[in-house]
Amino acid sequence: MKVDHVTPVLNVASVPESIAWFEGLGWERSFTWNDGGMIEGAGDSNQHGQADFGGIRSGSTTLFMCQDGQGQRGAAPAADPPSDDGAAGMWMSWWLDTPADVDAAHQRAVEQGVVVTLPPTDEPWGVRECRIMHPDGHVFRISSGLDRA
Repeated sequence: MKVDHVTPVLNVASVPESIAWFEGLGWERSFTWNDGGMIEGAGDSNQHGQADFGGIRSGSTTLFMCQDGQGQRGAAPAADPPSDDGAAGMWMSWWLDTPADVDAAHQRAVEQGVVVTLPPTDEPWGVRECRIMHPDGHVFRISSGLDRA
């Protein structure tokens, strides 16, 4: 078997709110869908109601989001400072070109008010990594190899 690519599906409480969250981090909306079918212009809603499925993209990477289905959500962190310990949502690694890109992604997340569970850290396994959490408890590890500086 040869897999060409993988498209994760995130269970979310709101597709439009999740798309807006990702757009704040620099992702682009790809498509949206509801009971009436595809929503023109990847809009948040149409005459058939709010989007309940949708896609976003960054470069050649695509993520799908399904409202109240296809997997489960985690829980937003209650700890202060926030922690991703025990997060039950999807965990995913995003690989960026350089450690400086990790720092820039972290800064953008902070500017957007995104929950950061780990600030940029040089890890012993050779990556610079930070972690952010989606409002539905999904954790994203934003990483780059330390040898790519």
